[in-house]
Amino acid sequence: MTTAQQAENKGQQTRTVAELVDYIQALTIEIQELYCLDEIPWVLGVSWGKDSSTVLQLVWNAIAVLPPEKRTKTVYVITTDTQVENPVVSAWVRKSMQNLKVAAKKQGMPIDPHLLQPVIEDTFWVNLIGKGYPAPRNQFRWCTPRLKINPANQFIREIVRANGETILVLGTRKAESAKRAATMKKHQVDRVRDRLSPNASLPNSLIYTPIEDWSNNDVWIYLNQWDNPWGQSNKELFAMYRGATADNECPLVVDTSTPSCGDSRFGCWVCTLVNKDKSMEAMIQNDEEKEWMQPLLDIRNELDIQDDRDKRDFRRIWGDVQLFERNKDGKHSVEPIPGPYIKYWREHWLRRLLEAQTKTRRTAPENMRDITLITLEEMSEIRRIWLEEKHEFDDSLPRIYQEVTGEDFQDPRPGADYSLLGRDEWIVLEEICEGDAMHLELMAKLLDTERQYRKKTRRVGIYETLEKCFNTSSRSPEDAIKNARLKRELSEAVSQGDVAKVKQMTLGDVAAINEVDEGESDEQVTWASMKFKKKNSE
Repeated sequence: MTTAQQAENKGQQTRTVAELVDYIQALTIEIQELYCLDEIPWVLGVSWGKDSSTVLQLVWNAIAVLPPEKRTKTVYVITTDTQVENPVVSAWVRKSMQNLKVAAKKQGMPIDPHLLQPVIEDTFWVNLIGKGYPAPRNQFRWCTPRLKINPANQFIREIVRANGETILVLGTRKAESAKRAATMKKHQVDRVRDRLSPNASLPNSLIYTPIEDWSNNDVWIYLNQWDNPWGQSNKELFAMYRGATADNECPLVVDTSTPSCGDSRFGCWVCTLVNKDKSMEAMIQNDEEKEWMQPLLDIRNELDIQDDRDKRDFRRIWGDVQLFERNKDGKHSVEPIPGPYIKYWREHWLRRLLEAQTKTRRTAPENMRDITLITLEEMSEIRRIWLEEKHEFDDSLPRIYQEVTGEDFQDPRPGADYSLLGRDEWIVLEEICEGDAMHLELMAKLLDTERQYRKKTRRVGIYETLEKCFNTSSRSPEDAIKNARLKRELSEAVSQGDVAKVKQMTLGDVAAINEVDEGESDEQVTWASMKFKKKNSE
């Protein structure tokens, strides 16, 4: 092991082929010794890019030369499928996993591959189209934990529960970035065992990074000069990298300190954490056979706009107005934080996605025509969220699906097609509300809340739920924002001990009374009461 460790002191200087051969021989012995040292199972995380493929090949080759009686400890190989991966890479990953599984069984290797996926509630489209989460940004990177961290961590925790502890083998390298190098160096200081670093986010698991000091050249030399032991062609992997411009792979993410696909070569085709998807753009530009991916790139670019406030609600997803201080062009202001996409835009993204899926299934190569951009289960969950959580009982998803695909939507959820309210009632309600979006929202919530409680044997909690409908939807946007600002000012006055201002605001009832007619000064006037009064007078 000492020979392999001495290479760490070389930093990132270029190795000759002869030096790399010697180093790999020492590293092979190191891997064998670590593997045979105890009964702690290994979890090897792969993205099937160049770095993780190198580590998997090194581990396979090292274990393969051990006597069969020593090859008893399982190496779990895990890959996380976010379900929004670049389709070309996704196909490569599935092919690689299948080849690995077949070869491991045939050669008697203790390799157990697992293709992980996020739970249905955490998928990209359920959150963006269903709940209305905006396209991810660095300030709100909601996708990484749900799509990558949680599936991998859940699997690792299950291994820890069954075995007490585990060793996580990763293909991370210091040469990937200065931030990565600093993080790995910090973990090296805390190593509890030779070459094994603690994992802060996963108790009872240690991290082993065999190629942490390798350069890009080392990785490619190894992949091109050493045969792939499970029958995969490393030349195909090299061709995929050559077809685009960037040079980093999308790593297996196990914690928030691990960079996501933001600067990576291969990642999610919907990623808005970068200015442009250079890899997909290059694939389309360099290969006519990949032009079928253009609709996907168009959707990604449409999602990636700097200011999407006009597409989003003025309230947060739980229904409250939340304010933040904004300094732009030297001007200070207190603005509401925009919330989820409104109904129109959620339906728009669903339509665009189904159109892209329908088109790619017609134009993609034969081996890619079964592409699925959004699954039936995801659409079923989106439909449930729209109906039950957002009270949009017009049930637009089946209609959009039929209009785009020409097929009826077959919802796998039992009882999903039974409802007392539907499109006809929604149209009537729209006419009554005369284009007033908040009035429509309030009426829809009240009607659907009654419908939901009608099916229950006990109606406990209905009054609290109805009250919440009024609290979140009974004011116009202007009044709701004004009320939030007044509450903020009152809170600041209390925290600063400004008794005079607190008295002025509370005694004046400015937070509760907006505009009142003569003789009605004791009545709290809300948007709802004014609206109903207007209807009654008519």
